[in-house]
Amino acid sequence: MKLSEQWLREWVNPQGDTRALADQLTMAGLEVDGVEPCAPPLDGVVVGKVLEKVQHPNADRLSVCKVDIGAAEPLQIVCGAANVYAGGVFPVATVGSTLPGELKIKRSKLRGEESRGMLCSGVELGISESADGLLELSQDLTVGDPVATALRLDDHVIELDLTPNRADCFSVLGVARDVAAINALEFSEPEIRPVPATSDVTHDVSIAPQDGCPAFAGRVIRAIDPAAQTPLWMSERLRRAGIRPLHPVVDVTNYVMLELGQPMHAYDLGKLNGAVAARLAREGEKLTLLDGQEVVLDSNVMVIADDSGPVGMAGIMGGQSTAVGDGTTDIFLESAFFTPQVIAGRARRFGLHTDASLRFERGVDFSGQVRAVERATALILDIAGGSAGPVTDARDTAALPKRVAVELRREQLSRLLGIKIPDDEVHAIFVRLGFAVEAGAAGWLVTPTAARFDIEIEADLIEEVVRVHGYDRVPDIRLQGAALLAAASESAVPVARAGNLLRDRGYSEAITYSFVDPGLQSLLLGEARELTLANPISADQSVMRRSLLPGLLSAARSNRKRQQNRIRLFESGSIFRLQDNEIIEENSISAVAWGRVLPEHWDDVGGGGSHSSRPADFFDIKSDVDALLRLAGSAEKLDYVASEHPALRPGRTARIERDGEVIGWLGELHPRVARRLGIAGGPVLFELQVDRALSARLPEYKGLSRFPSVRRDLAVIVADAITAGEIVAEVKQAAGDLLKDLSVFDVYRGDSIEKGLKSVALGLILQETSRTLTDLEVDGVINAVIQRLSSKLNASIRE
Repeated sequence: MKLSEQWLREWVNPQGDTRALADQLTMAGLEVDGVEPCAPPLDGVVVGKVLEKVQHPNADRLSVCKVDIGAAEPLQIVCGAANVYAGGVFPVATVGSTLPGELKIKRSKLRGEESRGMLCSGVELGISESADGLLELSQDLTVGDPVATALRLDDHVIELDLTPNRADCFSVLGVARDVAAINALEFSEPEIRPVPATSDVTHDVSIAPQDGCPAFAGRVIRAIDPAAQTPLWMSERLRRAGIRPLHPVVDVTNYVMLELGQPMHAYDLGKLNGAVAARLAREGEKLTLLDGQEVVLDSNVMVIADDSGPVGMAGIMGGQSTAVGDGTTDIFLESAFFTPQVIAGRARRFGLHTDASLRFERGVDFSGQVRAVERATALILDIAGGSAGPVTDARDTAALPKRVAVELRREQLSRLLGIKIPDDEVHAIFVRLGFAVEAGAAGWLVTPTAARFDIEIEADLIEEVVRVHGYDRVPDIRLQGAALLAAASESAVPVARAGNLLRDRGYSEAITYSFVDPGLQSLLLGEARELTLANPISADQSVMRRSLLPGLLSAARSNRKRQQNRIRLFESGSIFRLQDNEIIEENSISAVAWGRVLPEHWDDVGGGGSHSSRPADFFDIKSDVDALLRLAGSAEKLDYVASEHPALRPGRTARIERDGEVIGWLGELHPRVARRLGIAGGPVLFELQVDRALSARLPEYKGLSRFPSVRRDLAVIVADAITAGEIVAEVKQAAGDLLKDLSVFDVYRGDSIEKGLKSVALGLILQETSRTLTDLEVDGVINAVIQRLSSKLNASIRE
């Protein structure tokens, strides 16, 4: 909102200059976006009076004028404006002055006649956007005075960026009340005296309390002067507030809105057809607005209607059919209260944003409708004359918002602010804000004014106290408290520790949206009930993710498009699923590896070195998963079970289990999915359920054996379909507690092995903690292993 500093200081005039006032407003929560002079410098532009006007002898559209500017003799000025006349008072730019746009005024001849200055319009002075002629000034002004002084252009426009909760400050009245409260100045709202009715003409009004219009004040004014002009002082105040003057009646309604915060509307009485009613629109009703836009209404939009149908969109914009125009002589003033709920969002639906809707959406003082009508009546009668009828005030008090007393506890005020503000000051702050205050033993009961829609709970009152007291007066106090160490759990590996391990192994952390494309999610995870957002950002972010994979794969694809050929990304976060109509939220950690297994290096295999330039495969990412799960211990309880997953390639997919419980998935992206996503090269990926995968085994103390260990190697021939995991499980079962370690150190398929078979070499380390093992004991273990492998897996010893 834009506000004239001079206008504000007429209501309350604190000490300090413009900058001090702006800083004060910002610190009070009314943020100042900018402060600008209301007009450019106008040195050398003075008030002049045309003494004589004659036709230019050599030009039909020019006049030669004698203009008094308070100098020893009048100036001769050639002027082309149609509205110049003898006796008129206008701005005069004297020779040597510079107007906005770097227009320098020089002594010159126009069509043979000397011109020693320039009569100016508002556009030429930089204070109007358009002009039909010269800017006519009041006859009361002193000839020769600087125009900047005469028009009070030594003013500043303060632009406020108000938060939605401070609807009361969309007016001079509201801002002035806050400034007075901050500076502890006496403030009382200007008395607006009722204008006596000089006629008995009224216009019937009906309200709709249940639909959102519990109050409507109106008044008929007849016989106004259609030739009346908005006075310059009012036009200037409107201009400085960013509103273009249009018509005296319209300008008055806008002026009252800026002054008191109550939006108003004026109807041409002769164009109204029957009583005026506030009601909800009927489906399909049409209305042509003042801006010429035709809108189709529905039953969620409140309108002002007469017997012919809607004549205005309530609280937003009036209709063209009843608009005040140049020939209007009789008007009907509207000043209503519409609840924020019935106005909020309606303007945006139709692509509108008006000063009225801005205020009604946030809340307007529901006690000020009659006051606004009286103020507007007085201004219209002063400017355009006329005869005013009695005020019609249709009001359903029971349907108006209620102001409930809110308790502020003294102890809570001190606790939240960290300082103690004297009781007398707290009480005085509320009084200066216009609140009703009742002191009690524990604090205060405070009832806000009808203009304040933001005071509902105790915290709101604490905010009022501290902002008026002054945020800058609250000292910086170092927080004090016991330095307690957070409990470190041994039963779970922290996610941060898992993330550090993946970073150490070359991964970068990604953070993706929890909202994903439903099509992509179904492609990767299969069909399931989706948790759909009520108001999504976009169609491709309309459901909550059931897995981290959709976001990670999208991120990997974006990186590949940006010429990243080796991609390692991981993410930890929440995933969501529906179970029996209940939303289940779980923590997950996932990663994707795509491209070379190692960064490019001068010693790559292609150059004869030892580094590999092959792409990362199933076993590479499996080693990452192994490292991650070994953080939690119990590695011997892990199983990688060949399985199927919608997103993963058959034969290169494993279900990860611990003690028979599924804790995650691992594998290569399915070629069908890769083609749909435009991905080439077979990314490998995994996803683990954090709570199950990172639950740690508590450490147990075991003494080191003082006796030597024995290693025996076995090479067994088994069917190619038998996995190393199956072999290891059987060996452990047969060897028992003497087996301390087991490794698979070779897998061979070749000419010396029958087709369909393979040789798997195992290294067994046996040890006893109480004695040295004998050859007989070791042979017994090895024989037990061979027999079990033979019986369970049909294995044979490779000779």
